[in-house]
Amino acid sequence: DHIIQQVDVFHEKVKAAKKVAEQGFLVTFGICPHYPATEYGYIQASQAILDTDGLRVTQFVEKPNYQTAQAYLETNTYFWNSGMFLFKASVYLNELKRLAPDMHEACQQAVLKGVVDLDFFRLDKTSFESCPSESIDYLIMEKTTLGAMVPLDACWSDIGSWNALCDVTTKDEFSNTLIGDVIQIKTENTYLRSEGRLLAAVGIKDSIVIETSDAVLVLAKEHAKEIKHIVAQLNERGRSETKLHRRVCRPWGWYETLVEAPGFKVKEIMVNPGAALSLQLHHQRSEHWVVVSGTAMVECGEEKSTLNLGESTYIPVNTKHRLANESKEALHLIEVQCGVYLGEDDIVRFSDQYGRVSS
Repeated sequence: DHIIQQVDVFHEKVKAAKKVAEQGFLVTFGICPHYPATEYGYIQASQAILDTDGLRVTQFVEKPNYQTAQAYLETNTYFWNSGMFLFKASVYLNELKRLAPDMHEACQQAVLKGVVDLDFFRLDKTSFESCPSESIDYLIMEKTTLGAMVPLDACWSDIGSWNALCDVTTKDEFSNTLIGDVIQIKTENTYLRSEGRLLAAVGIKDSIVIETSDAVLVLAKEHAKEIKHIVAQLNERGRSETKLHRRVCRPWGWYETLVEAPGFKVKEIMVNPGAALSLQLHHQRSEHWVVVSGTAMVECGEEKSTLNLGESTYIPVNTKHRLANESKEALHLIEVQCGVYLGEDDIVRFSDQYGRVSS
């Protein structure tokens, strides 16, 4: 989530930071400030490290108010905290063990107790969940005596807000950013983004409007930071939008929910070449499959069949079934689910090439 426009400058600073890290320092990159920013934390550093471009870190400070940020700017010893680090793994792990032994132990056990699962290495769930949730700044960098910083001035942005994203996008003659199927009339200084449907704006100023498959966001730029309150409300209401995208990836491909209403759900399913879903059944829903691209190998009860473009099949409730793609092309189909309960947990797996068998 960083944009660095002067890549050559960044490469040179990475080389400089490497020299500092080789001396046993934990190096961070401090962005040379261009205005009294209140959206970033700051790093204070001034003492030079011999024969390098590095500076000793004096302190990390939280996001300041405007007056404090202005005072920082005037000292020439404060830099924006980029959140980017470079160090030897051994040095970091030694400091982690010294300063945050609980986290070090939890992570170590998560690896030692982990298991290989096809192309994946899965950390031990219990050990990993016992790991404290704290930032590297708070746990290590604010406490270590090995902190160092390399100044970086390479047109950097962390894209930490919608306003920051607006700043780095191409604009039209009215300072609008237009992405996707968008029409604007008498609209100024506005970010308009559509990922599907037509988005039309008339007489809008200083705003952000974003259309996606699962939600539409409309906010004034001056209130962009308050989006976190919307997320909090969604979490309080148990909404799925903060946890799942409409498109969900699986080992065999992906599915995307197109329509959902009481009693039915419509999905698009893509199965990778050579992949197959598990042999499974559902207790509370039936399914209809229609092939829209590719060739489907279908197992339903005791019957096996091949479905081509435009052909369909019906999977009754409580019937074992499997979908596979044995071709060299991606398989796309539309699935219509019908039933009183359509949750993803209504599934019993009997066999699965990805090891996901129900107990």
